Amino acid sequence: MPSTQTGSVPTAVAERAAHRDPNVLRWLGAYASSAVGDNVYYLALSWTAVQAGTPAQAGLVTALSAVPRAVLMLVGGVVADRFGPRRVLIGSDAVRCAAVLAVAGLLLVGRPGLWPLAALALLFGAVDAVMMPALGALPSRITGRGQLARVHGMRGLAVRLANVVGAPLGGLGVALGGTAAAFGLAGLLFAASLPLLIALRVGRQPADDTRARGSAWSDLTGGLRYIRGHRVLLPLIVVIALSDLGFVGPLNVGLALLADERGWGAGGVGWVLAGFGTGAGAASLLLTARGHVPRAGLVLSVSGVTSAVAIGALAFVPHLAVAAAVALSIGLISGLNGVLCGALLQAESDRAYVGRVTSVSTFFSLGVAPLTFPLTGAAIGLWGTGPVFVASAAVCGLAGVVGLCARNLRRAELPR
Repeated sequence: MPSTQTGSVPTAVAERAAHRDPNVLRWLGAYASSAVGDNVYYLALSWTAVQAGTPAQAGLVTALSAVPRAVLMLVGGVVADRFGPRRVLIGSDAVRCAAVLAVAGLLLVGRPGLWPLAALALLFGAVDAVMMPALGALPSRITGRGQLARVHGMRGLAVRLANVVGAPLGGLGVALGGTAAAFGLAGLLFAASLPLLIALRVGRQPADDTRARGSAWSDLTGGLRYIRGHRVLLPLIVVIALSDLGFVGPLNVGLALLADERGWGAGGVGWVLAGFGTGAGAASLLLTARGHVPRAGLVLSVSGVTSAVAIGALAFVPHLAVAAAVALSIGLISGLNGVLCGALLQAESDRAYVGRVTSVSTFFSLGVAPLTFPLTGAAIGLWGTGPVFVASAAVCGLAGVVGLCARNLRRAELPR
């Protein structure tokens, strides 16, 4: 990979398989360390908030991050494109490391109450708003375009690893050293990503140096105009938005209510989630090994329709073992869909706009989609799990139909 002074990624290096590229592996190590730290941090935050206040206050503190994340996400895309994703990620992890270590210090010397936790949650939300678009923009700067599907598969594996390891690691920190130790552990994990990010070699496109810099507002509106006029990106972002709006409510809220209704208990929820995670991990592993999916736009669209059928069917499965198998198929299909969405998003984006393009898709995924949680719970209370799961599946299916009807997206291919 080139240094930042060389201007572009040489062809010989760009064609190297991502899973054998030391530069990509440095990025993967930094990403995995930071993702595990996220899981440890969230467990430490929620546990400390429960100990320091009422359940309602604890819920408010843990939800505070969503506000700045949603409000500032589009601005974060401008920041990533202006300053470069590597620089933004280094700064983000440094701020997060300093913040959680400061809270760990406060917990060591006393009981500071909820205010420092609320401030920390708000800070994390603001940092997430600039970090998420940078995470999306970085892969196209560290590897060849033909490796984007493989890189996103590797990222999916890191996410699954972080979800499996992070929460138990945070719980172990609380058990051995209290909440201060858990926050300290999260800070160390964020710190561990910094030398890897600093050592990362990132290619630069000439536009970084030559295009005229306007105001942040003009950069933001320019990015939105770019998406609106793009024949692949516009329908692709619509597909991503509809998929998330239809999917996250049943998975995060509806599943617990379904398990309670069926008498599966908390253990049943765990088995269904394990099935989903196994399927998603298998999809990521497959794409990491394969590295390319022919007719990616068509596969993405068909997988959206197929996953919708499985999501709707989940509400009518009477036995836990069958539900876990259906969840495994949902994870496999949606994992494939998610990797292809991410890879196509970067492959089709001009590298000068990729941060802003990522920020728009992430805005729907992390800013708008979580708003369906209370709506899903209320709707199930009124109409039951079956109709709500079917309605959510219809939204997911609509995403696939949009992909099939959008000719340019349906014919989109990932570069080799």
